[in-house]
This record gives sequence, C-alpha cells and structure tokens, in this order.
Amino acid sequence: MIDKPNLAATPPMGWNSWNTFGNKVNEEVIRETADALVASGLRDLGYRYIVIDDCWSLKGKRDGNGDLIADPAKFPSGIAALADYVHNLGFKLGIYSDAAERTCAGFPGSYGFEDQDAALWASWKIDYLKYDYCHAPKDQASAIERYSRMGQALRKSGRDILYSVCEWGARSPHLWASQLGAHMWRISGDVYDSWVSVRVELPNEPPFYSLGIDSLFDKAAIAQPYAGPNGWNDLDMLVVGLKGKGQIKGSGMSFVEYQTQMSLWSIVCSPLMIGCDLRSLDAESGALLSNREVLAVNQDPLGIAGRRVRSENGCEIWVKPLSDGSVAAAIVNRGSVWNDFTLKASDVGLLDSPKLVRDLWAQSDLAEFRETLEFRVEAHQTRFFRIQPA
Repeated sequence: MIDKPNLAATPPMGWNSWNTFGNKVNEEVIRETADALVASGLRDLGYRYIVIDDCWSLKGKRDGNGDLIADPAKFPSGIAALADYVHNLGFKLGIYSDAAERTCAGFPGSYGFEDQDAALWASWKIDYLKYDYCHAPKDQASAIERYSRMGQALRKSGRDILYSVCEWGARSPHLWASQLGAHMWRISGDVYDSWVSVRVELPNEPPFYSLGIDSLFDKAAIAQPYAGPNGWNDLDMLVVGLKGKGQIKGSGMSFVEYQTQMSLWSIVCSPLMIGCDLRSLDAESGALLSNREVLAVNQDPLGIAGRRVRSENGCEIWVKPLSDGSVAAAIVNRGSVWNDFTLKASDVGLLDSPKLVRDLWAQSDLAEFRETLEFRVEAHQTRFFRIQPA
C-alpha cells in the first residue's frame, strides 16, 4: 500500500465549478462562491474544498518553460493569489487536469508533464487535484500506469494534495486507485440532472449516456466493500440545486429526487461536492445540503460505506453502521408509484431490544419498534433513519 497523506479520513466535501459554469469559470466566480459558502453556513458544516474544473488554463499553450498557464482573461490575479483568498477564508483550493495530452475540453493535459505540473500546483498552494481520463487509452493497464505517474508526482511535490481519480469507473478504479495514492475515485460516468439516464449526442462524437440518479444505486452496491478512510468511492458531483440550469442541463428533478441523491451519497460515503450556483441558492436546496443529521451519516468517523441488504417491490434498504453503535437506514423507492414498506429488525441487525428511530429528513423522533416498523415511501423518495437501541 502506498504511503499517502492523511487528507480524507472522512469523505471530502466542497464545491466544483463544472456543473454550473463549465468553460465560463473565472476567479470572480471562485471568490464569490467562497463568500457564498461562508454566508450560507455551508463552510462551517464541512464544505471546505473549492475545485476549479476544466477550462482554467490557456488553450493549446504552455509557457517557454513548459509550465501550464492560467488563462489571464479568466484569472488575471493568478491561481496563487486565488489560493491565498480561499485559504484566508478557511477553504482549500482544487485544480483540474487530465492523464492525456489534452483535457476533456481540449486544454493542455498533464501526460508527460506530471512532475512539472505537480510542482507548479504545489507552488500555487493547491490542495486537491481532480485528474480526468479523456483522450487516454481505454485499457486498464494504461490507466493504472498514468494514474500511478501522477500519484508519484504529487507525493514528490512537497505539498499534501488530495488526489481524486476521475476515470468514470470503466476500468474498476475501486480495485487499484488507493494503491496509487488516490483518496477518492469515480465509479460512475457523469451524473445528469435527471432521475433516469439520458442519451447524449454531440457533433463528431459517439453517443453516450449521462447517468440518472436511479442508475447510481447499482454502481454503489458493486463498489461498496472498497470504500473507507482515505479511499472513497465517488459517485460524481451533487446535482442538488441545479434544477435544470447550468452546464449539466437535464430536465431537473423533484424535491424528493434531489433528497434521494443526498441520501444515497451520504449513506454510501460518497464525497459531497456541490455543483449548483451557490450565489443564488434557494432555501429548499439549501436545506438539503445543510441537514446536519444527514451530513453526520456521511462524515461518521467509522467510515463504513452503507450496503444494500434487501430489495422488495421496487424498494431497497441500505444500512450503514455508525461509530456510536447506532445504524443508519435508507429505504428508497426506485419504482414509479408509492409503496407501503415494512422495515424489519433483522434488516438493521438490532434484534434484542426496543429501538429508537430518528427520521433524519424530518429531524424528528418516531415511535420505538421491536420487530417491524411500517411506513409509506413515495415514488423516488428515500426515507432516511438513524436507529439505536432504546
């Protein structure tokens, strides 16, 4: 096992520029987002990483020394000055690159420049690298070799930089990324602002599917055993708050569907990276992102990802043991109609005593139960409970 810095004892939380801003990211957006995270109270709830995604550099160019160049039109003060700004507010700054000659949007990648780019980011006081895999070979061996090179470069850079592997799960990174120094790894393609997956067709590109929230349950179940402190399965960014706007347009989702995304991401210990425009965050979305009891499940120090324990009539039960001896249980209805559901004591592994049930979204206590608990789950809704012996 690679000796990597202890930067992700719990799943990283923060904000990423891509879903809303895409190639329109700039230093004003980053500064205003940092200010919004403070004003909304989200910083103090643990959302500490602010990540600049693709399109930050000068397209098609490095300087005479071979260094990446921050686009002076977008970042006139430079990335180092921006890092100072967010650090002074209590945040950490992230940057983006790709394990090929160019990024997904066609900007300079880092393949062949790993040591040089890592040293440059360290000099700018970067804290987080999202490392993509567009335009790179499709086989697993090449991915391992390219991600290993950057992992080594980050460790040699002289700065602790959280390493986020973003190869979309096609080459099973949950089996190898931690050994290369990664703290988190994508196990899915890009998540769409939609409950169902959507076929996307772009000019001069093969069609692909942007994933709906419903498809992520099965991906999370497969990779569940491989998550833990300093190595997390990443289900991609949150679409909570997008509501059909921004770079990831989609059709938008209902309140209960956004709530289900927060529930799933929390119980399986996925990093929580907000993607909406926080400068105009609506109260409904803010409530989903700031529920302390839900966030506590995601950030529980035991660090065991929730697993799917039973499926019945379109509903699934996901269970996660917590460090205080209680259990988090998420009951999701993936079907298209409401369902009356019975939770059994055997589902959560607490058999011998009455159990106290806390509804995490309602933030209220329910009646005790011994053997069964009955309730209704609406279509696409997740009932999220914390259960402990009475």
